[in-house]
Amino acid sequence: MEKFKAFLKRKDIEFSARRYGVDAMGAMAQGLFASLLIGTIIGTLGTQLGLPYLTEVGDYAKSMAGPAMAVAIGFALHCPPLVLFSLAAVGAASNALGGAGGPLAVLVVAVVAAELGKAVSKETKVDILVTPFVTIFAGVGLSTLIAPPLGKAASAFGQMVMWATDLQPFWMGILVAVLVGIALTLPISSAAICAALSLTGLAGGAAVAGCCAQMIGFAVLSWRENGVGGLVSQGLGTSMLQMGNIVKNPRIWIPSILASAITGPIATCLFKLEMNGAAVSSGMGTCGLVGQIGVYTGWVNDVASGAKAAIGAMDWIGLIMVSFILPAILCWAFGLVLRRIGWIKEGDLAL
Repeated sequence: MEKFKAFLKRKDIEFSARRYGVDAMGAMAQGLFASLLIGTIIGTLGTQLGLPYLTEVGDYAKSMAGPAMAVAIGFALHCPPLVLFSLAAVGAASNALGGAGGPLAVLVVAVVAAELGKAVSKETKVDILVTPFVTIFAGVGLSTLIAPPLGKAASAFGQMVMWATDLQPFWMGILVAVLVGIALTLPISSAAICAALSLTGLAGGAAVAGCCAQMIGFAVLSWRENGVGGLVSQGLGTSMLQMGNIVKNPRIWIPSILASAITGPIATCLFKLEMNGAAVSSGMGTCGLVGQIGVYTGWVNDVASGAKAAIGAMDWIGLIMVSFILPAILCWAFGLVLRRIGWIKEGDLAL
């Protein structure tokens, strides 16, 4: 057993929730951003501006989602070069075979293939043949076995959430907004979760609302401590920056969670806000305005398909209110109350 532990340590193979659930999942989300997400944005620009070249570039980028996710996961797991490059084929296979739940299949399969590749890396004199063979053979073989059922399970769960949100938009609006918003601030990837579950429609709109409540909420709540720098880094970056402060004083999380519980059902019941763009955008909030761009992309697609007559003034009002105005007002108000009763003290939100 000691020899095995020493081998794992030498190979930098660490079986832990943080390595796989935080590092790998976070990297997978970045791979999605650098392929599917940016491809969707570029393609939308091409369509709106009448530039076929941009549309073509976007299609190429979107087609590389599987390889980009797998390579990003390999990078997070500290894979040697031959393993890292071989994961491109593994990602392509698992994403294609996983269908709508492809991102979840890529996460599971790429992790296993990466660790197996690391285990054999530089252990033989023909490493240039053995390492890519083991990585690709194991990854593609595992994809064939588990990617389809994993994809179906993730897709079915996502469909159930969306169905439940359509059926009970008020209660599910609260639940989805709060949970996805919390995931955004925790050191895990809300974007990857939404992508893995293919979370779109009204549920996607609630997810956007929850993420915006966290990001804009913390940006406004911590204005007196962090000023403009904090406003930008949290409002357009990530509320995860407050995680250290949340550990010290969990009460600072109350305003943004309450705000998400309010804006979620407002998004689903009042404004009927839907995310019909890329599912990964549902978990992005105002990070680079990706959530808002995703909603707009969905509007464009719906208009093109005839599902929506036109983009109206209420669409824009709803998006702006849910994304920016309501989170700012609600978190400021809740924060004011919590500061007055002493639950939030000066400096608690300083970055």
